[in-house]
This record gives sequence, C-alpha cells and structure tokens, in this order.
Amino acid sequence: MTIQNAKQMMQKAQKGHYALGAFNTNNLEWTQAILRRAQENQAPTILAVSMGAVQYMGGFKVVANLVRNLDEALEITVPIAIHLDHGTYEGAKQAIEAGFTSVMFDGSALPLAENLAKTKEIVARAQAANVSVEAEVGSIGGEEDGVVGEGELAAIDDAVLMTETGIDFLAAGIGNIHGIYPQNWRGLHLDHLEQLSAAVTTARGQAMPIVLHGASGIPDDQIQAAIQLGVAKVNVNTELQLAFHNATRQFVETDQDLSGKNYDPRKFLKPGVTAIEQALDERIAVFGNANRI
Repeated sequence: MTIQNAKQMMQKAQKGHYALGAFNTNNLEWTQAILRRAQENQAPTILAVSMGAVQYMGGFKVVANLVRNLDEALEITVPIAIHLDHGTYEGAKQAIEAGFTSVMFDGSALPLAENLAKTKEIVARAQAANVSVEAEVGSIGGEEDGVVGEGELAAIDDAVLMTETGIDFLAAGIGNIHGIYPQNWRGLHLDHLEQLSAAVTTARGQAMPIVLHGASGIPDDQIQAAIQLGVAKVNVNTELQLAFHNATRQFVETDQDLSGKNYDPRKFLKPGVTAIEQALDERIAVFGNANRI
C-alpha cells in the first residue's frame, strides 16, 4: 500500500520544478480513474475530496477506506495522499480521525487571528497523526461548497504569519478562481506569486510549497510558469466534471444509451469515465508529474 501524507511528496515536487495533481473525486468511478491514471503515468498523486463530496459519498471513513481498499486492489505502487479539500475546522479534525493522510483547513473566511489560532490547533492534531496540513490566507475566487471568494491577492504579511503555524503547504490567492473562468479574467498575477514564494518558508527554513487552486481553465503556460515560481500542487475538479458531463451528454444525445444493455450503469458511465482518464493524462503531462517515482 502506498498511501502516505503529502509533505515529502510536495517538497520533492517543488525541488524538481513539477507539481502534484490534486484531483477531486466524487464517487467510486472517479476514485478508480484517478488511481489508474496515477499508476499508468507513474505520477505521485493527491486524491482530494471536498466537504460536499464527503457527505455525498457517505462520510469520512467511507472515503478513506474506499481509497485504501482500491489502492490495494488495483496494486498501486505510486505514492498517493488522501486529502480533504477546503475542510472546515470540525471537518479537518474528523478527516484526521478517519484516516485521511492530508487535510486542508480553510479558515480564509475567518478573521486572520482566528484563522491562525485554529490552524495551529489542526497542525498539532495532524502532526500527532502523521498527517500533512494545508491552510489558506486571502480568498480564492469563485465558489467552493458554498464558500464564495472575490479572487483577491493574498497579503504577503498574512501568508508569512500562516507559515509560522507549522503548516506544510500554503494556498494563497494570486488571481485564481474556482469553477469556470469568465472571458474577462485577467490571468494569474505571477509577479505576486514570485514575491509570495520568496517570503514564505517552512519551520525548517525551507521554501514553502504553494498550492494553486482553481486550475481548471487556467492556460497551460501560466500553470507551468507558476510551477517554476514555487507552486507544487495544482487542484483540478471542474475540468474533470466537465469532461465527464460532455462525454455522457454526447452518449445520450446520440442514443448510444439505447443500444443493447447500455442502460447498465457500468456501461452508461463508461464514456464519462474514459473522458475523465483522458483529462487526467493531459493534466499530468502539463504538470510535469509523470515518471517521478
């Protein structure tokens, strides 16, 4: 079994100037697809799940056990982290207890002092359980499980304070948003990312890995430029959902679902799952994460 926390995976990625894909799962098929493509590409991967998806899939223990069981059944040999994406304070604690190996506590909507204090508490719990921690300052644009952000640029002073809590990697706004990007989006503020990366370090004086949220829709060249400036984890969710939706919609619109026994859920979902896997291969290539064992 290759399940581990994401700390060393992230540090290795940052030093190697590539990024780990943090791919959100939503169900059994999604989880299988992510694990299969991670193995095929020999790409260490963070398998993420949002608070909403945790509830949909049956709870923290169900998700953790599903990933662990599939990791064993599919004979996965590449490092995999089970990560809570945009977790609440209580959610992060439950994820740690349930066997997640990495958690994000998103206290970005709280006053800074409260965000820092609660992050410290999560870090203490996580370190005792050998779990890596991601935290956020500022606000990522768009909407994620009901949390709406304006896409502001994270204050560098706030980011420095957050690293002092003992977190392992940092999410900070650099103009990125969740969901589909509008046509008038101005692009990533790479100059701000460069300043941010230069300012933040871990407790051991090492460079702090930065997380790029809302990567679905960001041009590949901007993602790759961000990786060179310290981003070591790139979150992808909407892009996979759109791939699944478009393939499934085409399957139905062309009446392929009416052929034979294509009403069988295993057959009905197959085109969508294939589309997810193709999108995963494309993202792994862009992130430079293949063959990094």
